[in-house]
Amino acid sequence: MNDDFDAVLAAVGPRLRAMRRHRDLTLTALSETTGIPISTLSRLESGHRKPGLELLLPLARAFRIPIEELVGAPTDLDPRVYPQPFSRNGMTVIPLTREPGGLQAFKQIIPAGLTEGNEPNPRSHEGYHWLYVLNGHLRVVLGDKDFILATGEAAEFDTHLPHWFGNADRRSVEFLSILGPQGERVHIRARYRPDITDRTDFVPGSPRCP
Repeated sequence: MNDDFDAVLAAVGPRLRAMRRHRDLTLTALSETTGIPISTLSRLESGHRKPGLELLLPLARAFRIPIEELVGAPTDLDPRVYPQPFSRNGMTVIPLTREPGGLQAFKQIIPAGLTEGNEPNPRSHEGYHWLYVLNGHLRVVLGDKDFILATGEAAEFDTHLPHWFGNADRRSVEFLSILGPQGERVHIRARYRPDITDRTDFVPGSPRCP
């Protein structure tokens, strides 16, 4: 068993070098992308440094591949995802994907009353966001617009635009989020309905949509 494990680790260096050269990346460029020192990358490629998670994770993100592919794991692994929920600002977040790069999917649950009475604090970051409301009503502040999404409604937007999510009423709300690098858009377009005075929706395919 240990021999098999050592063989897998020993193959990471040559595989990493081949992938880097295939993508015309220098050690310097890969170091800048991952934050891993050039000397460490060089030792890793030559087999003089064993790869640990602290190296594999940023490398997998840089190449935008699963860690399994980076280490050459068998392709017949269990495809099921065993999510580990975590809490962020009182909201429960359940990861639905395990690849470190590309699109990331999450189920998010905002408990009843969590954001009631709170002043929205929109923030921006790199990437693109698609969301779909599973249950309840989600308040979305996007730039200078204030939207409410009902169950079954979806929205997508560039996350450079300041945004904030919260309860639209006193009930909890559950929604799916798909986040991706800039340009990776999910092809469900949101629509802005300026004809509604007290509520403005992103409504793709809704019966209320004209």
